[in-house]
Amino acid sequence: MSKTTASAAPDPYKRFATWYRKAERLDIPLYNTMTLATVGPNQRPSARMVLLKEFDERGFTFYTNYESRKGQELEKNPHVALVFWWQPLNRQIRIEGKVNKVSEEESDAYFVTRPRGYRIGAWASDQSRQVTGSKALVKAFLKFTAKFKTRPVPRPPSWGGCRVSPSRIEFWTQRANRLHERIEYCREKNGGWTMQFLAP
Repeated sequence: MSKTTASAAPDPYKRFATWYRKAERLDIPLYNTMTLATVGPNQRPSARMVLLKEFDERGFTFYTNYESRKGQELEKNPHVALVFWWQPLNRQIRIEGKVNKVSEEESDAYFVTRPRGYRIGAWASDQSRQVTGSKALVKAFLKFTAKFKTRPVPRPPSWGGCRVSPSRIEFWTQRANRLHERIEYCREKNGGWTMQFLAP
């Protein structure tokens, strides 16, 4: 396996942006969907699909109810894994890192861009908690629709952004004869990156 030093390694964020923008240009369905894997208090993994909303050199941001199952798991163990899979491109990206909540200002700024129905839905749904059925959700939605009828819908205190700051990013490309290309970037203590190629 060949390896480059942190100073010589290309920027993994630039590689990610290149791949992501290509998936976006090709209009791959749900191109911003990623698997988020967390660890529960029983030390068992839990995974679900979430939407990437922002990314930059600080990390990869998604939004959720902090009191949901994933939110509670993140509170107790902030170490997570993300996976992107773009089948038309035969490409996969795996990310491992640590989650931190984004600022309230960032969460507020994003919340107001959501459709009004989504904003009301954030109030109506006690995410991950047991409900009696869909009628109960509709009733709650109508309740908050009436409550905010004549004013803007504020962001619920329990709803906001989570940013994954990566410690490891792997770019996988399918190749013939299963000789897939795997390029791994690992964060160094000085903030730089080392890059190496992995056998498939």
